[in-house]
Amino acid sequence: MGSDIPTDFDTLAVRAGQVRGHEGEHAEAIYPTSSFAFSSAAEAAARFSGAAPGNVYSRFTNPTVRTFQDRLAALEGGEACVATASGMAAILSTCMALLQQGDHVVCSRSVFGSTVNLFDRYLKRFGVAVDFVSQVDPSVWSAAIRPNTRLLFAETPSNPLTELADIPALAELAHAHGALLAVDNCFCTPALQRPLALGADLVIHSATKYLDGQGRCLGGAVVGDAERVGKDVFGFLRTAGPSMSPFNAWVFLKGLETLRLRMRAHCESAQRVAEWLQAHPQVERVHYPGLSTHPQHALARQQQDGYGGIVSFEVCGGQEAAWRVVDATRLISITANLGDAKTTITHPATTTHGRITARQRAEAGIRDGLLRVSVGLESVEDIMTDLARGLG
Repeated sequence: MGSDIPTDFDTLAVRAGQVRGHEGEHAEAIYPTSSFAFSSAAEAAARFSGAAPGNVYSRFTNPTVRTFQDRLAALEGGEACVATASGMAAILSTCMALLQQGDHVVCSRSVFGSTVNLFDRYLKRFGVAVDFVSQVDPSVWSAAIRPNTRLLFAETPSNPLTELADIPALAELAHAHGALLAVDNCFCTPALQRPLALGADLVIHSATKYLDGQGRCLGGAVVGDAERVGKDVFGFLRTAGPSMSPFNAWVFLKGLETLRLRMRAHCESAQRVAEWLQAHPQVERVHYPGLSTHPQHALARQQQDGYGGIVSFEVCGGQEAAWRVVDATRLISITANLGDAKTTITHPATTTHGRITARQRAEAGIRDGLLRVSVGLESVEDIMTDLARGLG
């Protein structure tokens, strides 16, 4: 960027990517159209071939979606962004575009349950081998690498235990073996963590979560360089079509405008909830990177600008006690979504991680007494009062 173009995060979150139309609209416009008209057959041919820039078909070119892509790429410090229909569609698009039969992936065993299923059930059918390893120990990642390893995949902080991956260490490891590092940045967003600046090659988002911030729409995104993301992932999207809708892109643009403000508020309230839970006699353990007792608290301070809005905790008494806490809430929403202005609670072992095997849950540390709370923007005193109902 030139020196006359703003580069501050807060300015980019409000301004980046917008190109006003001939109406001079101040807010970003929504373009709810499936196709675009051309001035001539020659222009149509040039657009379809890629010889000339411009809109072709909303499956892969839409002005509203493009504005969201450009803004998120600017916030993450990437050259290109491809928006998708969901966070899982972003992961699938990345894998289908960059992997092939005979390749090998090393993945954290602490990733979201659907991510485990995608790698373990479906990619294996296409001849892609996957090994799951401990998120927190770079040495086991190193031991798992094979000559055909092409991708290392981590979600940091992880869902739901908020385990961290050492991004610079994994990036160095991946690059030493000719592999790529992809980081799911859903919990932190670029407001708190920028994996590309720490050495990662690809950043994955579920825009459904904090990028939206109010639980309104589904969407995902892949951010990275102009070659792998701008050409390869985009090429898969153009052909296979896991596309983001213009309306959803517009909603996410509005979410990005307040992203930093919201993330600061989420972090502040989550810290207070975590400290309160840690002192509660019915709570065995609290998982939150902002606590000094978190095993990777120092790493969180080093690679993040805040500790996030997700607090997980284990209650005494297993599933029965955990369900009692869930069922006793009157304010908090019982839903598996997260990153909402409204506080949500879920029991991971029977919801988000319920489709993986009991062994996989045990290896990932998903115990029956574990609860995950996405701390919202309500009064923190009201949130704690609501949790206290079921904690006796």
